[in-house]
Amino acid sequence: MIITASLFSSCSKAQSTVKQEKDVLNTNSILIVYLTRTKNTKTVAQIIHKQTGGKLVELELQNPYPENYKAIVDQVAKENETGFLPALKTKIDSIEKYDTVFIGFPTWGMQLPPPMKSFLSQYNLKGKTIIPFNTNAGYGIGSSFDKIKELCTECKILEGFSIKGGKERDGILFVMEGEKKTEAEKEIQKWLKKIAILKN
Repeated sequence: MIITASLFSSCSKAQSTVKQEKDVLNTNSILIVYLTRTKNTKTVAQIIHKQTGGKLVELELQNPYPENYKAIVDQVAKENETGFLPALKTKIDSIEKYDTVFIGFPTWGMQLPPPMKSFLSQYNLKGKTIIPFNTNAGYGIGSSFDKIKELCTECKILEGFSIKGGKERDGILFVMEGEKKTEAEKEIQKWLKKIAILKN
């Protein structure tokens, strides 16, 4: 009886795993790339990863931005003005095997952050499904989602997700925890179902 029960339990777990995998599009073809500074975007990326599976990758620069808030604001403003694309330390092998690419970032200066522009310019995403997600200080996405469409003209762009994070300017940094994280998890699940990444 114990052996039979054990086998039945193992079978049930296997069936549960299969069902969970069927609730998401092919998890092996999902890539989640994100840029984070105060860890809010990282937390959103991790929530998405928990619900969809796939490969989770943080974008890092060869020459990291300064820690001082005003210094990074000034540097990013100059990069946006000149079109400078910072070199990435992060390398993604065999990007061609991914069909769906989530792209996550904070809003910087109401624009798409330069490192994300570097990523979109460096890798060939032609024919892939691109899904943006964003954290912001309460001012929204700015022109960031439109810039993705501009840089990914040969991709299918799905409806993006945006949520209020911290306000580094005011010294409010990591906020994506506790009730805020629970709320984010619900909103992200709702969004993933809406864009048909989660089937149920």
